[in-house]
Amino acid sequence: MEYVEVKTSREGIPTAVLSEGREWAVGAETVRWFERVSWWEAQRRMPKGLGRVDVEVLQVQVRLGSNPHSALTTMVLERDGQGGGWRKRESLASAA
Repeated sequence: MEYVEVKTSREGIPTAVLSEGREWAVGAETVRWFERVSWWEAQRRMPKGLGRVDVEVLQVQVRLGSNPHSALTTMVLERDGQGGGWRKRESLASAA
């Protein structure tokens, strides 16, 4: 997964995603949820510091640059539990 930078407003709302050297402006309300990691599939014991809610996920609809007429692309981002940054799970171009 590619690491990305998520810019936020003072309130913590995502406003842009920096990915592959480009800035993508958030063009719609972000959807946020939490998922549990199946740690038992890779390890015998639960890793230290891992809580019940393991991974924060964001689904953002973004457009390249600040052009309000460019097509929206949906990105699914996952919080990196180690460093606190974000990784891009997938990117899906919207059909317009």
